[in-house]
Amino acid sequence: MPIADPKPSVRPAGSAGAEGAVQDAGDRSGAPAAEQAPARAGGLLARLGRWLERDHLPDPDALRALYEASLTDGGANQLARQWAERYRAADADERRSLLACLVRAGVDIEPRGDRGTRLFRRLYAQSDRLELMVELRADMLRWRNQVAGLSVLEQELAALLSNWFDVGMLELRHINWDSPASLLEKLIRYEAVHEIRSWDDMRRRVAADRRCYAFFHPRMSDVPLIFVEVAFDGQMAADVQSLIDPARPVDGLDKARWAIFYSISNTQRGLRGISFGNFLLKRVIEELLDELPQLKSFATLSPIPGFADWLGRQSGEAIQALLKDKAERQAAAADAEAGARWLERLRAAAQDEAPEAVRRSGLRLAAHYLTQLRDGEPLDPVARFHLGNGARIERLNWAADASVRGLEQSCGMMVNYLYEPEQLDENRARLAAGKPRVSRGVQWL
Repeated sequence: MPIADPKPSVRPAGSAGAEGAVQDAGDRSGAPAAEQAPARAGGLLARLGRWLERDHLPDPDALRALYEASLTDGGANQLARQWAERYRAADADERRSLLACLVRAGVDIEPRGDRGTRLFRRLYAQSDRLELMVELRADMLRWRNQVAGLSVLEQELAALLSNWFDVGMLELRHINWDSPASLLEKLIRYEAVHEIRSWDDMRRRVAADRRCYAFFHPRMSDVPLIFVEVAFDGQMAADVQSLIDPARPVDGLDKARWAIFYSISNTQRGLRGISFGNFLLKRVIEELLDELPQLKSFATLSPIPGFADWLGRQSGEAIQALLKDKAERQAAAADAEAGARWLERLRAAAQDEAPEAVRRSGLRLAAHYLTQLRDGEPLDPVARFHLGNGARIERLNWAADASVRGLEQSCGMMVNYLYEPEQLDENRARLAAGKPRVSRGVQWL
């Protein structure tokens, strides 16, 4: 149950010499200094007006004022409003060009200081649309490797969004079948883990024996930023097919002992890396315990999205080191494509009656992958989220997701991460020491 990206989507300036040229022209006019500043601002606006009218790109020298002028400067603020309006209406190619102009406008500003922050504060204030700032960062993430210098702006905007989306400002809401249809439509559109295929499917996921919670920002009150879907059971769930079956009867909650988080979806690509998912789970656990004090345990039923890609790249030597069966080890050692062959073998086995030995080998390979670290963090993005939040790897489940996506990304396997509130800090410390916490059953694998 990853924090997954949504399906839909959606340096410093011209040179100091260019700015000096404007000043020189004012001096030669003979106008007093007090009259030169309004003239310069009017000149910038006139130039900006020309590119708006002619559908040309803005002059980076004109955009430099967005970085350098005070936040109360009328000319720069009008410039920001016009740029934001054009950006909102632009297609993808034009947006990339407009961002490139912003980068060039700031490329020579030294020292940079808080100039980038000033630029984005101005754009936000003049557009009065927080959604625009989130869209801006989504586009920057998309093109940061294609537009030189864009990554600097992206990092500056990310820092600002981290403040604007501080978890203390977010509102947790319970979503059910009585919620506005427009909101339920957004959940259907943004569900990034297990596709919601129909309104009957949607109705089942918010039925009386389920819970769905989302975080909202007060300036984007109709947009769920991240949401979690919860099921209840008498034991830890082992497969998602039965869990999300729209025909499954609605049960009472009197026997519920386990809360199962089976889907967590981020809806805004522009908020990637801004971590409030861990706070969402903490808040949800508190809400659930207040409502259902009989709950004893909290776990996820999560996909393993990076497993197939990882396995397909493994060499015969690497696979040999992970298998236990002697014959399988010998076969892998002589096969340079052993990883790719095991990938296809496990996908086929998940759809049929698999021999016990194949199942054990598949689970063993998945357990090894989930505990692998790079730069101190788990390779798998979902493991990175849950282990980073203090959960532990509790159990691996064979043929737990028979969907096309499940077979494609993890050969149908899923994993339970266990959340024990009193163990979260210790588990995070173990991860920081390079030893992610796993159950004895997973250790045995």
